[in-house]
Amino acid sequence: MRERPALVLASASPRRRWLLSRLGLDFIAVGPGLEEELPPRAPHPERLARRLARAKALAVAGRYPGCPVLAADTVVVQRGQPLAKPRDAHEAMAMLRRLRGRWHRVVTAVALAWGRRLLLGHAITRVLMRRYGEEEIAAYVATGMPFDKAGAYGIQDEPFLPVAAYEGCYCNVVGLSLAVVIRLLDRAGLAAPEPTPDRLLPQCLSCPLLGDR
Repeated sequence: MRERPALVLASASPRRRWLLSRLGLDFIAVGPGLEEELPPRAPHPERLARRLARAKALAVAGRYPGCPVLAADTVVVQRGQPLAKPRDAHEAMAMLRRLRGRWHRVVTAVALAWGRRLLLGHAITRVLMRRYGEEEIAAYVATGMPFDKAGAYGIQDEPFLPVAAYEGCYCNVVGLSLAVVIRLLDRAGLAAPEPTPDRLLPQCLSCPLLGDR
């Protein structure tokens, strides 16, 4: 008989697994197996992200009855247009050119399904990309790193490091706001760990959301 896990992360993302592990939680990760379809316009990207995160949580919760299931979805939006994961190198390069030197928003919604309860939260971070060159774009795309990321980039991806500045939660841009996770666990009455500097990312020490907990 399969042992019931303490927490299920409904995600196949290695970045979300890594971020959640920073909190010292006992969990397993399970891919939700859902196709993410983005509309051509997203005037309210937070609603879109919350809807997708909710769908992921409920899809996996059905497989693990009685277990708390955590899911997340990230939407990158620039001038009202959501940018999905690029399908090929041409699309990845086009996205990076579109974002170059401009501000955009990253919205990550988090859903926690447990029994009959469904809790939702989200974080929004404003991101300014640096003015990287064409050769940098080509070299980055050649690594393959953009293809599993909304907007075709990762704020943490070295040596490209495409972000010049950001306002808000850093982890939110990576793919999972730890502050939102902690808040939802608290609301659900689960044992949310107290964030400590040795577990968190260096950027978390100045996160405005952790201060609002």
